[in-house]
Amino acid sequence: MTSTVDVVTFGESMGSIRATGRLRDGGAMSLSLGGAESNVAIGIARLGHLARWAGRIGVDEVGELVRRTLRAEGVDTQIVVDNARSTGLLLIEKRIADISRVAYHRSNSAGSALARSDLESLFDGDPRVLHITGITPALSPAAAESTLWAVREAARRDITVSFDVNYRGALWSRSDAAAALSPLVEHASIIFASDDELALVSPSETDGEGDAIAASRLLDRGVSEVVVKRGGDGATVYSAAGELSVAARPVTVVDTIGAGDAFTAGYLSAFLDGCDLEARLDRGAVMGAFAVSAHGDWQALPTKAELPLLDHAPGHTTR
Repeated sequence: MTSTVDVVTFGESMGSIRATGRLRDGGAMSLSLGGAESNVAIGIARLGHLARWAGRIGVDEVGELVRRTLRAEGVDTQIVVDNARSTGLLLIEKRIADISRVAYHRSNSAGSALARSDLESLFDGDPRVLHITGITPALSPAAAESTLWAVREAARRDITVSFDVNYRGALWSRSDAAAALSPLVEHASIIFASDDELALVSPSETDGEGDAIAASRLLDRGVSEVVVKRGGDGATVYSAAGELSVAARPVTVVDTIGAGDAFTAGYLSAFLDGCDLEARLDRGAVMGAFAVSAHGDWQALPTKAELPLLDHAPGHTTR
């Protein structure tokens, strides 16, 4: 059967409220969609692939914002409406010019009640990739069990599992995260992590260990590609072929939130297109550059036709 879906993902999507200054001072704020998994789904869709997102929303206007935004962006949705819980919120304040602070209002939210039964149709259409993050298992025991079931089911169906560690210290401790995320590694083909997240999925008793050694342990456990995201310092992929790095694309940084998700979307898009590792890293870097050059988690993400825009010199006008 020909696949009708390229990437499936699931998790919690929320209302994302951005303040122009400190939250305590009030003032102008903007509301949009937020959520790591939905950010990736939108990025994938804008690059011409079919993405599916599954999750729960409440019976409220923020939930309708989630539904309408994802559908408007061309993302296929499998949404469960939770009559007992509200859609979560995250509040973002830019504390100083290049540092933002996030406050969550997602305890006992609709998204945290994700259950295995919500995912039973997730794999309809023979998707090529399942993308998960380490955020979802942190939401509740039921969400953690659902995530583990999903990666096992994907592995059983020979679906590539993409796993972004995405540690959130506000949701759980590093020790709890390490214990819950380790079983997911056994089924992952591609792992994305920042430098400080690698130890959560590749623990060592030696301090100061390099990324290459931590990545090699993951490769020994069956992971095909370990991608380390370093923000403005670029990214590196470790694989059986060795180590390959790419520099970040130079742009004026406006807002870094969502940049990691944009990179992941670009990398997975190039993977779906059959590109080699260097091209996957480069597309990820381009997507990350677009993301940080404007406010919002996903709003500035390009279409595939727009990817070459960063090849022009600064100040260039395309006519």
